[in-house]
Amino acid sequence: MTEIETAKKAPPRSLSAPESATATERPAPVARLVGVDLARALAVFGMFAVHVGPFPTPGGGVGDWFLGLASGRASALFATLAGFSLMLIAGRHEPKTGLAGRQARARIVIRAVILLVLGSALAMTNFGGAGILNFYALYFLLALPLLRLRARTLAIIAVALAVVTPQLAFGLRALLTESIVKSIDAYDPIARLSGVGVLDLLLTGLYPAITWMTFVVTGMGLGRLDLTSGAVQRRLAMVGPALIGFGYGVSWLALRLSGGDQKITAGMPDMKDPGAMKDPGMTVGSGSGSTSGSFDMPVGGGLGGPDTWGLLAAEPHTGSTFDLIGSIGIAITVLLCLTVAMDRLLWLRRPATPIIAVGTMSLTLYVAHILVILALPGEAATPPQSASAALLLWFILGATLFAVIWSRFFRRGPLEYLLNGATKLANHVR
Repeated sequence: MTEIETAKKAPPRSLSAPESATATERPAPVARLVGVDLARALAVFGMFAVHVGPFPTPGGGVGDWFLGLASGRASALFATLAGFSLMLIAGRHEPKTGLAGRQARARIVIRAVILLVLGSALAMTNFGGAGILNFYALYFLLALPLLRLRARTLAIIAVALAVVTPQLAFGLRALLTESIVKSIDAYDPIARLSGVGVLDLLLTGLYPAITWMTFVVTGMGLGRLDLTSGAVQRRLAMVGPALIGFGYGVSWLALRLSGGDQKITAGMPDMKDPGAMKDPGMTVGSGSGSTSGSFDMPVGGGLGGPDTWGLLAAEPHTGSTFDLIGSIGIAITVLLCLTVAMDRLLWLRRPATPIIAVGTMSLTLYVAHILVILALPGEAATPPQSASAALLLWFILGATLFAVIWSRFFRRGPLEYLLNGATKLANHVR
């Protein structure tokens, strides 16, 4: 999921290109790469919070605030950073062309295949469709035609996707009937094997490509920028908060002026009954202790279905234009703040080292936390029944400790080694 190590060790003329690369390129500053690792670590911790953190309570609190901030937005940050990583493979400020470009595309395809296999395997477990890795695979393949575009063009495409795709997705989902879905899945080998098929990956899943490519393309655009440039930082410092304000502010105002907030609240489960908020279609747990429940619990996420008020809502996983814009603003702001902090507050780098280590092996730790959840014994010990701040803290501490120890002996995480080794096959492309 990351090419940070490659970028750090690459020669000045190209981040990871072979000697025959035709595009010259400046090496990426270490501060920027460290900022990306930190952002990736926060995304990992955010996914932990969504999957094992405490349920919202009537009185609220810090745990509720953190869960509300992480839900949907951590995975959106993940997807944005995936787009950024694509540019570390395909060429940062200048896209790779010729042989180097063909080999870069081959590396991306190989990664997509591995992530599809890994994600489908996880989908076959009780974790179900809450995993994002198989969706990543489709994102990577859809991004291939965009690898040589400039930052400005990518930004325009991202804006167009944010405006158009939520309405398009709503219309397409409205046309789907149970019989149509069953007919499509019947001819889909991925759906028959794992239960999460092409239709889920494109349109009906938790992270559908039709809307989530907005995050990936945004990340690709950010990857083409020099984030250490003062001018770029100043522009992003205005763009990020402006997107946050527009996405959540306009949605809040529109729902209240239209009365949609009352209709949405009336249709949501009672917050006093966390069990009512679970998705009965998803099972979690292990062995005979599996139970119904939703991992990436979308606050109002059900609004993305036939309810037209979902088009005005900015709640996580609604897939509305406002949700996409607000989440993009958060992703930009997080990445910018961490980059600037690592660049200007040098004293922060040493205490941040354990968190940076988490970001360098985000794929390994993401998969590991799912396996740990599935291995927890008994129904009462398995999220969401055991969801709590204490369990979340144990997951964060355990992941950090593993990352620190592993990084003392190895440059990459275990699964990152797998990806890196497999992508060497791309060197045979001519």
